[in-house]
Amino acid sequence: MSDLKTSQLAQQITSMVSTMMDEIRPRLVQAGLSGRRSETENVRHEDNFLSDYDLWMHGRYKELLAELIPSFIYASEEADPLIIGTDPEPDLCILVDPLDTSELAVRSLHGYTHIMVYSRSLKRPIIAVVGDIFHHVQLYIGLRDENGSDRAFMVTASGDRHALNKPSNARLSQALVTNYSMRPKERFLPLAGQQRFLDALSAPSEDGKKRGRIGVDFGSVSLCHVAAGFTDATVEFAKGFAIWDLSPGHYILNAAGGVVIDLEGNPISMDCGLNSLSEINKAMSARRKFIAAGNRALADQIREVIRQ
Repeated sequence: MSDLKTSQLAQQITSMVSTMMDEIRPRLVQAGLSGRRSETENVRHEDNFLSDYDLWMHGRYKELLAELIPSFIYASEEADPLIIGTDPEPDLCILVDPLDTSELAVRSLHGYTHIMVYSRSLKRPIIAVVGDIFHHVQLYIGLRDENGSDRAFMVTASGDRHALNKPSNARLSQALVTNYSMRPKERFLPLAGQQRFLDALSAPSEDGKKRGRIGVDFGSVSLCHVAAGFTDATVEFAKGFAIWDLSPGHYILNAAGGVVIDLEGNPISMDCGLNSLSEINKAMSARRKFIAAGNRALADQIREVIRQ
């Protein structure tokens, strides 16, 4: 698609995500207040929480995207990849996580929605939007502009737009590093066992003050927080993130000037390998461990002290 159409599509998808969040937010608040969380059986991911709200957003995204794009591959967390439209080999693959952190969303605590447009001919993302349902900073956006450069922005609930191009330059002893540590045995215990990492994070700065902090964050929005400079880094060294949790935020952080590396220190490619339905299925079932940071020096410092 042309650069102009990419910009137009990015605007349309951003508007669509905003509308989706406006529609689902009151329903999630009511679920939190009533305690009726509408949990349903998760056939695809047995250990993950799934609600009727996830499934509604999955279907609604598919409908709205079909109104914008004549043909595309719809790759949602909630179902197998599906070709929409008449083109048997569409260029665009739309990767969607309709409702991330849904077990918290139905308690009105945290809820996010991810969408990424991937060009199979370019072998890279060209648009990503991560929506934050319950907070003032509501949208994180990455897009490929008319010059072929990647840019990142955030938008608040009041419509203020801010360019994201100054991620953190902090070092480890000064950093706020986040981790998705909610699951007690699968994620929290591995984090608690990273003694060298925790010691390095707790080391005094030059003035003797201990400024390092560990925090909890969620899915793609954790990388968006690094892109905005709200946090300094986020790490995943236990279970790994699925593609729908990692890739949208990865693209936005990359566009903002941050870095994402694997635990061997190699940059993680923007090429997700979404070349055929079988490869998309394979990519959807894989998980990646990573370190995402505002600067490469911090990423390397974290990698040096993590026990793999």
